[in-house]
Amino acid sequence: MKILIISRYKSAFADHLVPFVTEQGESLCQLGHTIEYFAVKGNYLFAVRGLKQKIRTFQPDIIHAHYGLSAITAELQSMVPVVTTFHNGETLNKGVNLLTSLCSLRAKHVVYVAQHIYDLVYFKHTKYSIIPCGVNMEDCVVMNQKEAREQLGFENGVKYILFGGGFDNLRKNYAILRDAVERIEQQTWIPVEGGERCGNIVCLEMKGLSRAECVLRMNACDLFALPSHSEGSPQALKEAMACNCPIIATNMADVKHLLGDLSGHYLLRNPRPTHERWDADERSLDEMVELLKQALAFNGRTNGRERIMEMGLSNEQVAEQLLRIYKHLIG
Repeated sequence: MKILIISRYKSAFADHLVPFVTEQGESLCQLGHTIEYFAVKGNYLFAVRGLKQKIRTFQPDIIHAHYGLSAITAELQSMVPVVTTFHNGETLNKGVNLLTSLCSLRAKHVVYVAQHIYDLVYFKHTKYSIIPCGVNMEDCVVMNQKEAREQLGFENGVKYILFGGGFDNLRKNYAILRDAVERIEQQTWIPVEGGERCGNIVCLEMKGLSRAECVLRMNACDLFALPSHSEGSPQALKEAMACNCPIIATNMADVKHLLGDLSGHYLLRNPRPTHERWDADERSLDEMVELLKQALAFNGRTNGRERIMEMGLSNEQVAEQLLRIYKHLIG
């Protein structure tokens, strides 16, 4: 089968596409299929001409478009059936939600990476699946924590927390983690390489790190923290699970489903009745402090990797689910 994958051009990445899109393509390729990519650069409408030229030269059996806006480009041609994946950003703006969900009705099938995304879109496709992006289990290896700490020069007797993003990303909500650490340690913050330190707790950010550097830190750190306000189906959290790293996170998106009830996973209550977004109330910081104390006292590793496999969320397992959809659409 020949599959053309479409997504937005991203200059920050070597392949000009976000890694989980190309990794999904590589998994399909490993199952014996031919994959090519089309990166939408500039205006989504103007890109249709370039896409049609790509279709004529590659002659794909199916097009898989990632993100609703990129899917508009794909859906404006009628030569090849389209599968569209929604990743959550489409729901954060009313205008984008309206436009992308309406245009998605032209697709033959829509994939939502989490249930709350399907719930939030204005126009819902009748032929859809809930399929989170998979995890590259070959890259997300489990290492001996002591050896990983030694490689990074971590101090004995110090707790290390890996924050699931950049400190300056307001959506990732570093503020509540920082406030909780400060309340526990009651010390002044000082900068350290890759993060900052308060007493005997060091917080490190993932911003600017390669996949290998993130994996090494997930194996070395005592805790992975993702107190986000909103997510799709958070990839970094799934990767931390695959490294058996203990996790503390806010109860939003599909995080509760992903973490399950495994020891070493800590979930911060969501004041909202629905979990598409998390915002603090007057009890949240106190609860964060208590959960953080428990998490830092855990002193072990989890069975997160086993749970990822049980949920069918390795890249290969996800690719097999997608292939069943493709084959059904093209007969």
